[in-house]
Amino acid sequence: MSNQAFEPVRVGVVGMGGFGRLHASTILGLAETNLVALVARRQETLDEVADDYPGVPGWLDIDKAIAESDAEAWIVASSTSTHVTMTRSLLEAGHAVLLEKPISEDLDEASSLSPLVNDDSSNLMMGHILLFNSEFLEMQAQARQRGPVHYFDCVRYRPATVLQDYPGESPFHLTMVHDLYCAFALTNGEEPVEFSSQIHRHQTGALDLALAQLRWPSGTVGSFTAAFLTVPGMSADGFDRMEVFGEGWAGRLQANPRPLEIWDDKARWPMELEIRADQNAPTGMMAEELRCFCRVVRGMQSVPQGATYQDAMRVQQWVDRLAQVATG
Repeated sequence: MSNQAFEPVRVGVVGMGGFGRLHASTILGLAETNLVALVARRQETLDEVADDYPGVPGWLDIDKAIAESDAEAWIVASSTSTHVTMTRSLLEAGHAVLLEKPISEDLDEASSLSPLVNDDSSNLMMGHILLFNSEFLEMQAQARQRGPVHYFDCVRYRPATVLQDYPGESPFHLTMVHDLYCAFALTNGEEPVEFSSQIHRHQTGALDLALAQLRWPSGTVGSFTAAFLTVPGMSADGFDRMEVFGEGWAGRLQANPRPLEIWDDKARWPMELEIRADQNAPTGMMAEELRCFCRVVRGMQSVPQGATYQDAMRVQQWVDRLAQVATG
């Protein structure tokens, strides 16, 4: 069914930061969708990207964009503080939305969208590209084939400069949440029964290290490390690793940086993530996520486990609980 042809979905993108531009560039290369609208906070941003997306109209106001564009579905990749406001306007107008996580920095605000979301979440799909990462999909397949997972260990390190670049961000919410989504998928959405966590603070008082442990009713244990500690000589986007252990088998996934390495004055990893937003032939997990979203919009498949609004709310509750346990 997923290989059936269908009328391309007319998509608008809200937010022209780095991730919003990745979405827009990927859309241009997909047969399943057409880029028909852009929304940014500043006119300077729209002017800056005009050459990259020729002929695609832009707006500074979401309500005007909804009224004046012919977009039928939208990607919200704006700053987290605007996620709920933008998404509410789009859902109230009857549009399908792919919302980049987190829903919100505040759990109550995130839950306020609930009355607008379909029971099957078919009008609100969460953007979580790791669920479409080819290595992670194979890890899931191996776990299903080989038997239950007893233990998995996830580490996600980012540069120490994150403390200056994203002041106030917590490793729990900015980075560990990615692995918690993967844990949700690996455990088939089972609810943990034990939560424990610890933190370390930088000399400025900011959190630069978060550790967490979860245990599920099945006996599976998960360990998570998220930190802003890597130094300039390492990969520009840090590194991520997942190790999974079952009965008589084990697996290791290293999704960031990708194996391609280049050396000149130092080691470089030019392709940290499985994303190539080539406008002629985009490949990787973002392209697959967007293809999936288009099939959801056309009613050809349901939102995958881990990418529904209801799943996102549960993971956000996990993150909030871990942060509360760690900080007392």
